[in-house]
Amino acid sequence: MLATLLAVDGPDTVALTPVTKAGLADWLSAQSPAVASWVKAVGFTGEAGSTVFLPGPDGAVAHVLAGVTAIDDLWAFAGLPASLPAGSYRIDAALDERAATRAALGWALGSYRFSRYKKPPEKGFAALVWPAEADHGEVERAATATYLVRDLVNTPACDMGPAELARAAQDLAAEFDAAVEVIVGQDLLDRDYPAVHAVGRASPREPRLIDLRWGNPEHPKVTIVGKGVCFDTGGLDLKPSSAMLIMKKDMGGAAHALALGRMIMMAGLPVRLRVLVPAVENVVSGDSFKPQDVLKTRKGLTVEVGNTDAEGRLILCDALAEADSEKPELLIDFATLTGAARVALGPDLPALMCNDDRLANDLTEAGTAVDDPMWRLPLWAPYRKGLDSKVADINNVTTNGFAGAITAGLFLQEFVSKETPWAHLDTYAWNGSARPGRPEGGEALGLRATYAVIAKRFG
Repeated sequence: MLATLLAVDGPDTVALTPVTKAGLADWLSAQSPAVASWVKAVGFTGEAGSTVFLPGPDGAVAHVLAGVTAIDDLWAFAGLPASLPAGSYRIDAALDERAATRAALGWALGSYRFSRYKKPPEKGFAALVWPAEADHGEVERAATATYLVRDLVNTPACDMGPAELARAAQDLAAEFDAAVEVIVGQDLLDRDYPAVHAVGRASPREPRLIDLRWGNPEHPKVTIVGKGVCFDTGGLDLKPSSAMLIMKKDMGGAAHALALGRMIMMAGLPVRLRVLVPAVENVVSGDSFKPQDVLKTRKGLTVEVGNTDAEGRLILCDALAEADSEKPELLIDFATLTGAARVALGPDLPALMCNDDRLANDLTEAGTAVDDPMWRLPLWAPYRKGLDSKVADINNVTTNGFAGAITAGLFLQEFVSKETPWAHLDTYAWNGSARPGRPEGGEALGLRATYAVIAKRFG
């Protein structure tokens, strides 16, 4: 399934030895004087990300040394698929299951390229022979799900509108024999999803609610909700053009939800999975929803629109209310929701808000364990009064500009029962610059950690 991970050695497979700065001297002491002299002559110090090629008797590359920070660092090998010459390589080191799995996953994540609109470069990726102790299933689940997030987020809005996002869900459902229903346009009003319809009605590409179900109905219910704003102009509270440049990524929450569903279905976890994605474009037309409009919601609460650029929480509130109605054992939503979360935590750390301390602790601990970190922010109840409205049950924004990520979480919390264990991840879903294994563009953040918690609880 993963093209750059090979089943067996070939006759031309090159040995690849990872070394740290601290361990280089010991490695050199065990080599021939000629090899030690060569490594020193080329200035190799074991710096992470650096490599040195050792020639064989015929002058061809016979061995590669790769500098790493630690043998079990997820990203230790992630830069090598693109930097090494095309060919196959075998890690020449003793790896336990954790290190072997991370090495293979890092290699797979470093072998991603979004080439839908561009001719791929002539040089392909280097391939790695599967490390003997690696967990193939874990690597394939995490890598293919990450690829799915990246592909969906990187695809521009011209080819990733609500209909195309629904088609991606339908393709996923077909692959795993899941059921999927898509509620479109006027039917959203008829089926009581008024907030989703209000946000998306201005676009000629009709809004829709995607509803995927899989698994035994008798198993514990796990429901995932993802924000699917396929492009966000800000609506009538129009964003400046500079702020629209990466708004194709505003469906990143939906991409995460579908990808997490993929991991669960690939693993065959004994859960009753439901994935809900409200998919819209927030654009401007004569039918745009307006500031100070009062919207109905599926839960029955009315919402005053304080800002049309806070549309994500409006579509999520209908989906969360529907998700909560089934009283799932676990409810998780992903959303590229607020700039405030990025100001507080930067692009790498999703902001976690949660109504259940045990769930929050499990998620943060899993994030650390699998190198997919997140940081908990409080659902600070005293800030809820900032969302009070004089004409409706709640406003979608505050007026003071403080704690924007938290108040967005507090808004969503109004649509989830206290008894439902719920986690909200405000994720960036984007790499602003390239690093080994993490190319510029769409990115999965918080995905592997949430899967780890679900697998541990229900697997």
